[in-house]
Amino acid sequence: MKKCKDGYYTNRHSCFLLQYHLVLVTKYRKPVITEKVEEKLREYTERYFHERGMHVIALETMPDHIHILFEAMPQINLAEFVNAYKSASSRRMRTDFRETLSKTYWKPYFWSLSYYIGTVSEKNTSVVKKYIQTQKG
Repeated sequence: MKKCKDGYYTNRHSCFLLQYHLVLVTKYRKPVITEKVEEKLREYTERYFHERGMHVIALETMPDHIHILFEAMPQINLAEFVNAYKSASSRRMRTDFRETLSKTYWKPYFWSLSYYIGTVSEKNTSVVKKYIQTQKG
């Protein structure tokens, strides 16, 4: 994706600006996103999205959920992308924090099956970004 001066992205055949607010909740809303898990989850999320051509605008975690504001290409299948991210990040967190998470989850869980994703218009991107950044108070 290549961003133009006016804030839109272009590729060979289109001009677009697709922004999404994604919220993932931990399984049973358990507060397993500790400081160490948060650091690794942030790093992993930024890399995962970047490697797939997405741009993370804002990201914040709470003990039982994560907010991600990101930009995507038109050809992305959001349901497939979100589920792939949930699987990959869950696997990574369970591997890196096996001992800690096994005390909370007796099965290989991390994320709840459900999630929230909503579109964000260019007029309220700053509002959603501020909302995400002020989650921790």
